[in-house]
Amino acid sequence: MLPNLLKLSRLIDRLSACIGRSVAWLVLAAVLISAGNALARKLLNISSNAFLEVQWYLYSAVFLLAAAHTLLRQEHVRIDVLSARWSARTRAWVDVFGIVFFLLPLVVVVVGLSWPLLVRTYVSGEMSSNAGGLIRWPVLALLPLAFTLLGVQGLSELIKRLAWLKGLLPEPAADGPGRH
Repeated sequence: MLPNLLKLSRLIDRLSACIGRSVAWLVLAAVLISAGNALARKLLNISSNAFLEVQWYLYSAVFLLAAAHTLLRQEHVRIDVLSARWSARTRAWVDVFGIVFFLLPLVVVVVGLSWPLLVRTYVSGEMSSNAGGLIRWPVLALLPLAFTLLGVQGLSELIKRLAWLKGLLPEPAADGPGRH
């Protein structure tokens, strides 16, 4: 059964890597919109709150949608001063514990709380209160989407840790970020 789960884990890892590489382009889009907005404001004396809001939406998308890729590459926040002193086996068990008792429950709570908000905002057609502002549901859709992707990547990491503990994979730190 674990070999089939490892295939699923590799598929999840590819999805997270693809999304991570793709959202990097949103930074460029936000910078270009920001520069265009600044030029239009200074040279043509025109501006729109929509340009400012779309930048915020894009940055939100970058930070939220890149979370799964960050977990894949093991670049998330850790307490290295402690974990560096532990054996690889202890670190793997701490990861398993953290994923099962902290990450996955957090994902369930955030998705559970954000989904009704997204639906309500979509159905009502809620708009930003700023003049010329944008509709709100697209940015709110990022929450359940990003946390679902993070949870799925968490499952992949859990599978890899358990496989390593069973001797089916090389040591997690042995071949660096985004391994297996």
